Amino acid sequence: MFRLSDFNYHDKVIFLRADLNSPVKDGKIISDARFRAVLHTIRYLLEHKAKVVIGTHQSKPYEEDYLTTEQHAEILSSLLGVKVKYVDDIFGKCARDAIKALKASEVLMLENLRFAAEETKQKPLEYCERTHFVRKLSPLIDYVVNDAFAAAHRSQPSLVGFARMRPMISGFLMEKEIKALTRAYESLERPKIYVLGGAKAEDSLNVVENVLRNEKADLILTGGLVGHIFTLAKGFDLGNANISFLGERELIKLVDRAESILNEFYPYIRTPVDFAVEYKGERVEIDLLSDKKWIFDERPILDIGSRTIEKYSEILKEASIIVANGPMGVFEIEEFAKGTIEVFKAIGESKAFSIVGGGHSIASIYQYNIKGISHISTGGGAMLTFFAGQSLPVLQALKISYEKFKNKKELNQ
Repeated sequence: MFRLSDFNYHDKVIFLRADLNSPVKDGKIISDARFRAVLHTIRYLLEHKAKVVIGTHQSKPYEEDYLTTEQHAEILSSLLGVKVKYVDDIFGKCARDAIKALKASEVLMLENLRFAAEETKQKPLEYCERTHFVRKLSPLIDYVVNDAFAAAHRSQPSLVGFARMRPMISGFLMEKEIKALTRAYESLERPKIYVLGGAKAEDSLNVVENVLRNEKADLILTGGLVGHIFTLAKGFDLGNANISFLGERELIKLVDRAESILNEFYPYIRTPVDFAVEYKGERVEIDLLSDKKWIFDERPILDIGSRTIEKYSEILKEASIIVANGPMGVFEIEEFAKGTIEVFKAIGESKAFSIVGGGHSIASIYQYNIKGISHISTGGGAMLTFFAGQSLPVLQALKISYEKFKNKKELNQ
């Protein structure tokens, strides 16, 4: 793959695909973690007199956090100390004129890429390079820098469509992510522990199957909805409220698959022994073997319990490699952030080389000032796809672009 140092950017137009998709509350972005992650790449381009056009997405259609990127431009301006211009257009005349008007060391933020219908679907590279987005913008662009690791598992025009049109270069963040994830996945150090939580249950099951089958993990610790599914698969009743919730999210169908995974790898998959719910306005912890389990019929599980936290923390202390993705519960509610905070603290306090990823995970790490984690990944879905042993379309596109353009004269000598 091409690296940033391979090219001269003086007075060149660079399309920088970043992933600045961020958590939102009451219409305001509440975490700048992904912005900070790409600052190194942007500053490098500006120092080398590039004209930088930034494309990112924010959420998806019909979601509450489906916003314009005007706020993104403001946040980036503040962090860079440089004015980031914003245009409420993607590949139309206004956007193209704004790109043409850029001067060296100036930055332009395009509108939310998913406001364009072409960006909301995944298609093969051949389709993506024929889209209006790519055909309209490619004549104006000299190079593409891809630093959107968090979206690397998607095949969409802005992510892969320019690969055979213009040299596509990996940004500093992309390089850093791949290096860290590869180290964790390929390492022979033991024990190697995976901690899987959050709501991306199907992706997490793919990871469990891959790392255990290929002897890339010694133990899996589960929490969040992933933990619910494996707990049900072990034969425990989580009550009507929780089973109904999983049914509404079409996750209950994964219980059978989780059961077959347990049949093959039972000793290596740990599930919570107690959970926390909100009952009469308070955090109440319920052991799976207690006579209070009837509360699960009425109240949803919001976190793992103290006994589980203690057991998981003891295991993590002995690890050499830790890979964690997703929170242990609904960390946005302070009373139910305990499981996530304590497990992530245990990871940080361990001597292991550790990776923690997922948008919600990142937010909780920064919110609660958790230290000691070796690598905080910007990607949730991309990270899970990587550890599931599946191909990442953006990495494939970077390799394709390298093969096409590696002998071109514009390469730095």
